[in-house]
Amino acid sequence: MKFTVNRLEFIKSLTDVQRAISTKTTIPILTGLKLKLEAKGLTLTGSDADISIETFIPAEDDKAQLQVEEPGQVVLTARIFSEIIKKLPEDTLTLEVTENYQTEILSGTASFSIKGLNAENYPHLPEINAEDTLNLESDILKQIIGQTVIAVSTQESRPILTGVHLAIKNGQLSAVATDSHRLSQRKIAINVADSVTYDIIIPGKSLSELSKMIGEDVAQVEVRISENQVLFEFNNTTFYSRLLEGNYPDTDRLIPKDSDTKIDFNASEFLASIERASLLSHAGQNNVVKLALDTENQKATIYSNSPEIGNVEEELKFQKLAGNDIEISFNPDYMKDALRSFGQSTITISFNAPLRPFTLVPSEDQEHFIQLITPVRTY
Repeated sequence: MKFTVNRLEFIKSLTDVQRAISTKTTIPILTGLKLKLEAKGLTLTGSDADISIETFIPAEDDKAQLQVEEPGQVVLTARIFSEIIKKLPEDTLTLEVTENYQTEILSGTASFSIKGLNAENYPHLPEINAEDTLNLESDILKQIIGQTVIAVSTQESRPILTGVHLAIKNGQLSAVATDSHRLSQRKIAINVADSVTYDIIIPGKSLSELSKMIGEDVAQVEVRISENQVLFEFNNTTFYSRLLEGNYPDTDRLIPKDSDTKIDFNASEFLASIERASLLSHAGQNNVVKLALDTENQKATIYSNSPEIGNVEEELKFQKLAGNDIEISFNPDYMKDALRSFGQSTITISFNAPLRPFTLVPSEDQEHFIQLITPVRTY
């Protein structure tokens, strides 16, 4: 096996594939990166058994300047190989595999020789023969991931909650995540037949890595779903993720249908206030911020008190306040994550009681995006 390639273009593909490679895997060969060279181009593969990423560098790609001299395949230790490639001195590199998978890497006056492994022992990627293909605009997909993945659980005690629940029904895609303290739900209409239905749970970690890989040069992402795998394809990259098994909890019943008190904020202005209040809450032992709404005097005030540090109080700007007076305490980190997902828009926050979950929705579109936060008991 022997090829020459532009080093910077090769690094881009290498970086994408490395997202799937873990040093903690129980299958030793999966700490490696598979390279397969054919006349049509070079395929790089990385996997940790949960996520698998394959990217292809075509021989006709002018930027990559790939020159195929001798087809073949090899598996190389990903961490070492990547470090070598990033530190090579020239714009191009030549890689040659000789006897017993010994691999020579040349660039300018630098030459490395590292041991490779037989690629025949590398696990095969899943085969997905889904008839229905979904085409999602990349910016919409990234937005959905960003708005929901913040609420997935990091606790392995309830594995099902470490994923995002995706359901497609009647031409609508619904994505929801919850860690039982907060919830995020986003719905969009998509261009599929009403007969197309899916109900799957994708690990939050997979979606986070996928989102990082979708660059501005990607217009659409093709999605295929099978019994236990989902496949995302864009440009020359294929991203596989296993699906989580089990039934996701019925989250619709968690969302309150009505409210006693409503207030409208500019999301970014309110976020700045929360960030100031959380300076003290983070420094103390209790990471809690309190919001007091006085509807009669039309006042909204935020407090944070840390006995060992000090306290903060700030009167908030808002657009509209109606309903009953309420004082409610919450984790400011949950609030900050929720507010960031709304960007610059105006939001409506709806409350029922000091210990009942409250919701945040965009004021202009209250049907398709909702964040829910459970308050903190402080007495």
